[in-house]
Amino acid sequence: MNINLHIDRVVLDGIDLKPGEQHWVKAALEAELSRLLTGPGALESGFAQNLTVPRIASNNIQLSGDNNPVRLGEQIAQSVYGGIRRE
Repeated sequence: MNINLHIDRVVLDGIDLKPGEQHWVKAALEAELSRLLTGPGALESGFAQNLTVPRIASNNIQLSGDNNPVRLGEQIAQSVYGGIRRE
């Protein structure tokens, strides 16, 4: 089975990333989404085949004081995953 997911852009309003940290956010987002979408029970959890969603409104993400880019990417992925499941 193949899962193809295309995310055109992620908008992070009010978050100050240091130079290069966007790459850590992106890598963590991709890794966490891959884990969530291919993990046990992922397909049984309500995903439709050939689902096209033009926009996903995510839940709020709680930032820690250190603005860890890896944790931020993971939280974004979990929010996107939750949005996909609701569609």
